[in-house]
Amino acid sequence: MADLSRVASRVRSIGRGFAVTAGAGTAAALAATAYGLWEKNQFVLREETVPVLPAGRAPFRILHLSDIHFVPGQKAKADWLRSLAALRPDLVVNTGDNLSHPKAVDPLLNALAPLMEFPGVFVPGSNDYYAPKLKNPAAYLMGPSKAAPNRQELDWPRLRSGFGMGGWIDLTNRHQSIVLNGMRFDFSGVDDPHLNRERYAGWPRGTRGQNAKDHLRVAVIHAPYQRVLDHFTEDGADLLLAGHTHGGQLCIPGYGAVVANCDIPTWRAKGLNDWTSNGSTTPVNVSGGIGTSRFAPVRIACKPEAVLLTLTPRA
Repeated sequence: MADLSRVASRVRSIGRGFAVTAGAGTAAALAATAYGLWEKNQFVLREETVPVLPAGRAPFRILHLSDIHFVPGQKAKADWLRSLAALRPDLVVNTGDNLSHPKAVDPLLNALAPLMEFPGVFVPGSNDYYAPKLKNPAAYLMGPSKAAPNRQELDWPRLRSGFGMGGWIDLTNRHQSIVLNGMRFDFSGVDDPHLNRERYAGWPRGTRGQNAKDHLRVAVIHAPYQRVLDHFTEDGADLLLAGHTHGGQLCIPGYGAVVANCDIPTWRAKGLNDWTSNGSTTPVNVSGGIGTSRFAPVRIACKPEAVLLTLTPRA
């Protein structure tokens, strides 16, 4: 009987240990979720300096927006977006994934209206075309997300029209030149590589040779897949702007992103870095993004950001 009593006591002790461990794990998960819900509204402005302008040119400021993933009722996000107009950028570049809800077009356009006082260009992301779907969050850790079947279409034509009426230029698989502050900017953009919809349009005429020495070639994309970065780097881009990664969204403090949701290394999931391909090198800014999917509304160690790039003359 004494042996049975000791066995029973041991079983109760192990059970208490499992209960304590499970309770601690649940508490940690709840704490992380609560923190992530708080951090998703801790908007920041990252500032970078990029020496890519021809000699003698005055600094030029680009406000880079990406992955807003707007949902009706996001007042804090809308107020912050409006406040960015106080920066008075020379150009706004929007690299897609503006929506996360079928009824988000009007409130998003309202929030961005003050920024449409400035010149702008844009390309779409997959979440401008299709609404997100509820899925197993662990799948995000297994590699780039896949297009779900039977997706709900969003009103991308109306959003694109709203951007156009605000004066922003659509660069979806097309190129265009714009004179800004007395300098010619040559843009080339593509549709979302995450959906394999990119088609390269090249550069506007007159961007090669001696006549192009005072031009700046800027490539605008949503998802920074290596094949796209390679193409534009080898094709003479002076600057590449992209989004899509959310900076990893759920990061490890002191380490960074665990995933990039595309095929670039995770350490490139956010920030300004040089990309080299076949002997050519181009600076690439990958935005950590402003929002999240409405089905995963948390950020950890990865605050939502807009990026202010100050272009300066080359050394």
